[in-house]
Amino acid sequence: MPKMKTNSSAKKRFSLTGTGKIKRKDAYKSHILTKKTTKQKRNLTTTSYVSDGDLGNVRRMLCIGK
Repeated sequence: MPKMKTNSSAKKRFSLTGTGKIKRKDAYKSHILTKKTTKQKRNLTTTSYVSDGDLGNVRRMLCIGK
C-alpha cells in the first residue's frame, strides 16, 4: 500500500507540540484590520489548540496516526 500524502495546506497551518497537541493560529487577522480594535487584534495574535471535534480531521490531513 502506498504512503499517505500530507495535506500541503495543513502542514503550513498547524504545528505539533511536544505533548502531542496541535497548535493553530486564530482567524480574522490577515486583512481588513483597520476596522478592528487594537484589543481585538492583540487577542487574535495568540495561538490556541485544535478543538476535540476537529482533531480527527486535522490528524488525518497531517497523517498523524492515533
